[in-house]
Parts: sequence; C-alpha cells; structure tokens
Amino acid sequence: METVTSVDTFAGKIQVKWVPEAAVSSLGLMPFFIEFLKTSGRFDAWVEECPLQYTSPNAPRKRDVLGTILLSVLSGHWRYAHMNAIRGDGVNPELLGMTKVASEDSVRRALIGIQEEDSDQWMKRHLRASYEPLLEEPWALDVDSTVKPLYGHQEDAKLGYNPSKPGRPSHVYHSYFIANLRVVLEVEVQAGNQTASSFAQPELWALLDGLEEKSRPAFLRGDCNWGTERAMEGAEQRKIAYVFKLKQTANVKKLIERLFGNDEWVDAGQQWQGLSTELRLSGWSKMRRVVVLRRPLRQDGAGEAEDRKKRERKSAQQLTLDLPQATHWGVRYEYAVLVTSMPDEVRTIAQHYRDRGDSENNFDELKNQWAWSGFTTHDRKRCQIMARITALVYNWWTIFMRLGIPDKHAEAVTSRPLALYGIARRTRHSNQTTVEVTSTHSKAGLMAQALTNVSAFLKRIKTTAEQLTLEVRWRLILSAAFQAFLRGKVLGSTGQLAQATG
Repeated sequence: METVTSVDTFAGKIQVKWVPEAAVSSLGLMPFFIEFLKTSGRFDAWVEECPLQYTSPNAPRKRDVLGTILLSVLSGHWRYAHMNAIRGDGVNPELLGMTKVASEDSVRRALIGIQEEDSDQWMKRHLRASYEPLLEEPWALDVDSTVKPLYGHQEDAKLGYNPSKPGRPSHVYHSYFIANLRVVLEVEVQAGNQTASSFAQPELWALLDGLEEKSRPAFLRGDCNWGTERAMEGAEQRKIAYVFKLKQTANVKKLIERLFGNDEWVDAGQQWQGLSTELRLSGWSKMRRVVVLRRPLRQDGAGEAEDRKKRERKSAQQLTLDLPQATHWGVRYEYAVLVTSMPDEVRTIAQHYRDRGDSENNFDELKNQWAWSGFTTHDRKRCQIMARITALVYNWWTIFMRLGIPDKHAEAVTSRPLALYGIARRTRHSNQTTVEVTSTHSKAGLMAQALTNVSAFLKRIKTTAEQLTLEVRWRLILSAAFQAFLRGKVLGSTGQLAQATG
C-alpha cells in the first residue's frame, strides 16, 4: 500500500511517496557482474556442487541461500543481520536465478547443516578453480596470518598473539596469496593461540603438493614467523625457493655485530645497504644464505622521533624491515636479516621482501572492506566456511574489476561505488525486461563505458567461442583481466584457445 508523507526541507515542502513493492535495487550496476558470473559458469558450478541438503519441502533452495550470501558479501556486510538490508531488492535476486532472498536465520541454519569435510572439499575446489590457470605463469606465494578478535564464547576463541586487542580471545586466519595480483589461494581459520607458522604448514604443504610441479610458485615469501627450520626444510624438500625474515635472536645480533666494519656493503635500494653471508643457527640442519640489510636512521630530532615511532609499530608493518639499530662511525643504523635459498643479487632479494608489504594491503582490504572480521558464530566451522566464501567472492570481484580496470587493483572502498552501487529500476513491456540504472558517482560516465566494454567482451566469448568449454572461457577471461601481469599472453594459447582468439 502506497503512503504519502509531507516533508519540510530547505527546498520547501515535498511529498514523499512510499512504494514498498517497486522493483528497484541499490546495487544498480550488479547486472554487469551477474553477466560475468553467468558467462564464466563459476556461480552455477558453485551452487550445483554445494553439499547443502534439505529434507523439508518448505526449506529454501540452495540457490536462494548462496545467492543471498553472495549479495551480502558483495555489498560489504559483515554480520548475518545485515542481510535484512537486501531483502527488498527487487532486481538482482531474479537476475541471479533466485526465487527470493533468504532470511539471516535460514542462512545460519543452512551453513550449520553442511558437514565440515564436505564444505572443505567444496570450497577448496572452487577457490582453486578461480585462480588455477594463472599458476602456469611464474608467480610468488605470500604466506601470512591475521588475527580476528572475538567478543563472545566462540569455539576455539583462545588467548594468543593479538596486537590490536591484547588479552582478547581471537581466531587466526592463515592465508596464502598470489603475490602482486591480490588473489586468495586459501584461508584456514584456527584457534587464536595457533598463530605460529607450524600450525599453518600442514595446509600449505598440502596445497603445494596438490599442484603440478610446473604450477608451483617460483618462491615463498613470509615474515619472521616463517624463518624456522621446519618451514625452510619443507620448502627445500619440494625444491621451492624462499625468502623469509629472521627473528632478532642473540645469534642474529652477533652476526650483525661482526659485520659492522665490513666494507663490502652494496646498494640494496631505497636507502638500504646489503651484505650476503652464511649462517647456521642452533636448531638449523645446515648453513644457509642470509642477506643482512641496514639503513641509516635520520639524525635530526624530528626524524629520530618518527623513526622511533616506526620501530614501535606492530610487527604487521613488514615493509619497513625494522630490526635492531646500531651505530657505526657515528652513523646509526637499523638492521634486517633475511634468510633465502635464492641465488639472486642482494638488491633483488631486498626488493622481493619489500614487495611483500603488499600482502598487508590484502589483509586490510579483506578485514575492513570485506567480511574477514565478521560473520562470527559460536562454532568455528561456519566461520571457516564464510571466510572461504568471502575469499571466493573477493576473487571473482577482483577479476571482474580487472576486466574494466586492467592496469591496477581497485579496492572495494573504491570499486563498489564505481561498479556496484547505483539505483536500478526494472520495467517490463511486451515480454522485454529493461533495467534503468542511475549512478551518482562523479565518474559514472567513464564507468558506464568501461562496463559496456566488459559486457561486449563477455558477449564475444559467448558468440565466437560458443563451442568452448567453461574452463576455456575462464582462461580467456583471466587472460584479459590480468593482461598486464601476463604481458598480453593468452593462458594455454593452443588448440581451442588459438581458434577462439585467432
């Protein structure tokens, strides 16, 4: 029932008419993303292979439950209660093939009904499908973990390393990324007292052992949690190179002291100097190459204060490479020590580790702009499922946005207003459905052209490559999305791909 309310504004009195049944949506630009999902076949396969099973005839459809989660995660929600905000969407659920938007309680009950082993296999399979063709090109693997503070009585909520909320129980998310592409390989949710790399390694080695040798990373990259004998030995057994940071142990500091007066320091870039040597710490099975890096601290008062603040920042600030400071010939230095199996020159090793700072941007985006800091339930199983679903939707959205903006990654805080938010109104006339879209963004015109180009590309795939399998279509999409990374190469450009792109 429509009602009208008179509202007094600075422009005078206006009449506000409530139209609750109108076919409108605040995610007005989502039809373009839905076309991407349909052309690629990713969403259909994900829904069809979901192990969710119902016995009641009144239960919601799998597609309705998973579609609701997709809409919610994509909208930036982080609580199940936020799903109520999309219950009135009159456009996108139908375009996704849904019959209705599921309630928050239906979603909670659906996830608790999935067996943990089944959900692990299902989500790992589809996460892998989202990135697997990219592994045919040389790539680096960033390994890291982040802490999710908890505020209730959740399963495995344990006291552990928690820099943002000391003393607060937490979960830890052990995560793996394709370096520089901002693509998630896997995420594992564990108890908050299991932040050490030893708890993450079984999953990591299982992930790498499941890859063909040609698809394995060129090298692993991790912080001081990974600079351990067990991690290095695991990489060496699989003949995978690595570069890890070492902790500030007594023997590492002794090494730095021995190198104070050495005159063989070389330029390592960004005001750093480096020196390559060998070291065998207690507990190590053999001598290993280490690269010692140092950088002079600023001598002015303001500079010293700023440098001191940097050194006091939490260990998550990996890009600065902060380690002990020492004085040589009146110049104060800060030091970092990296252990590596790579033969590259010192400057290259230093740059490899500096590039690792981009993984911190991954965590910042996934925790603060997506849902890794939310969707918390009493049981850890549903936290794990939602962490992987968030990673999968994040990968899909990242790839979609790369089609429109191929030269850089657009974080959700930027990409959602650009390519998702807008006002959509659906009309039907003579069996023709029209969605009228209005975006309030200042760059709406540029984004409209970009999304139109993406749509045209997807249509070309469907028409000129109609005979191709969904796997080959996905390779074409990834080739276009990451053309800068691939330098114009088409993934697997033989046979059917050559015919489709020729």
